[in-house]
Amino acid sequence: MTEYPKLSTSTTKIITFERRHIRPIPEDERTGKPRGLFFIWLGINMLPLTVVTGALGPTLFALPLEWTILAIVVGNVIGGFGAALHASQGPQLGIPQMLQARAQFGYFGGSLLAFIALLMFLGFFASNLVVAAQSFDAVFGGGLLNVGIIVCAVVALVFAIFGYDLVRKAMAVFSVIIGVLVVVSLLLALTNPAAYATTRDLVFTPAGFFGMLAIGVTWQLAYAPYVSDYSRYMPKGIGSRQAFWATYSGLVIGTVGVMVLGALVGLTTGDDGNSMAALGSLLGGFGPVVLFAFGIASAVMNSSNIYSGVMCALTVLESVAARVRIDTGKRIGMTVGYALLATLAAVFGQNDFLLVFKDFVFVLLYVLIPWSAINLVDYFVLRKGHYDVEAMFRRDGGVYGRWNGIGLACYAAGILVQIPFMVTTMYTGPLAEPLGYVDLAWVVGFIVPAVLYVAWERAVAPQRSAVR
Repeated sequence: MTEYPKLSTSTTKIITFERRHIRPIPEDERTGKPRGLFFIWLGINMLPLTVVTGALGPTLFALPLEWTILAIVVGNVIGGFGAALHASQGPQLGIPQMLQARAQFGYFGGSLLAFIALLMFLGFFASNLVVAAQSFDAVFGGGLLNVGIIVCAVVALVFAIFGYDLVRKAMAVFSVIIGVLVVVSLLLALTNPAAYATTRDLVFTPAGFFGMLAIGVTWQLAYAPYVSDYSRYMPKGIGSRQAFWATYSGLVIGTVGVMVLGALVGLTTGDDGNSMAALGSLLGGFGPVVLFAFGIASAVMNSSNIYSGVMCALTVLESVAARVRIDTGKRIGMTVGYALLATLAAVFGQNDFLLVFKDFVFVLLYVLIPWSAINLVDYFVLRKGHYDVEAMFRRDGGVYGRWNGIGLACYAAGILVQIPFMVTTMYTGPLAEPLGYVDLAWVVGFIVPAVLYVAWERAVAPQRSAVR
């Protein structure tokens, strides 16, 4: 294993400038703590976008409040477990999450998965910009959504340029502030009779319940491609167990609390889908305080989507450009370009935001589930956490090769088996109607590639050993 020299920092001891990029974090630089990791994942969901997502129960699926809350809890508990399992890999390997995909899909094959994750981070960053701008617009008025989007993007960009340390500390601070405001908001919303005087025609349907449950699962698994970006700073050994529980508890507690608030807001959200305006009305005089805090928190915490998106972009860049050396200049340049692209997407996509966001979430589910299944069974069932990290940085892929046909074929199979079960506004599979439009695509999309990958890898293992 190559020894990487300890790098000096360019700022004070309070904030450390990011210089490792996608390289392994040496043992003597593993300063992460379980408490800090918990607050990262608690705070990352203290965002207005989480409120909007919780509101989808009443607004999109026409679910009653109690069924929406149940679907939120069950979906997040299931999805959070998968995300936390990915987080436990960080302390063991010390590298970003999607760079690990090279072990299952090969050096170049892993870059395909990193590119898919890059697009996911881009979508979440743009979505957060829209909702943060809506929060400010609900407070100040004036219809300056585009200005709000640009300001929020600049704030997130500054934090992302500094990197892991500043992002981590900012998220920890805001998680406490917004957490207190969310608790107060929940109490005010629950005791406000206006929340229950909804004019919506709400009724339980299996399709609506499982659709909302699937969104909860997706919301958590959407963090799987970058949980190790932060847990890789935890110490090796016991850090894996601590990383799991810190990530799981932070993700589930933070998400469920804010989504339940969103479910209450969804009861009074207008046909325009502006849940931030509905939240402000529901909270009365306390509304502007919460909306302003949500807007600031979203601008700051959104930096995590740039940071991890750039980690994926650098992984792709290193693969396709053999002579490019990943350094601080490349990371900063990529960060600026990434933020600019997402800002343009937010500005031009804000009018159809709610419909686009719903389909975006479901597409995420379809493409992430097979990757998650393959990664988890490879790590926990086949290799049991033992990898050659140095080989992942070799252009020939070392023991993992340039392309892993088994991993890529199983991933493709995981996508294909979901198609008959898909339920979106863009496409509905032939098996959706017989199942009452209950979206079960993500279930088969996890089981099939996981079983196929384990069986296939075990079948070829003796041949590989003989060749070696």
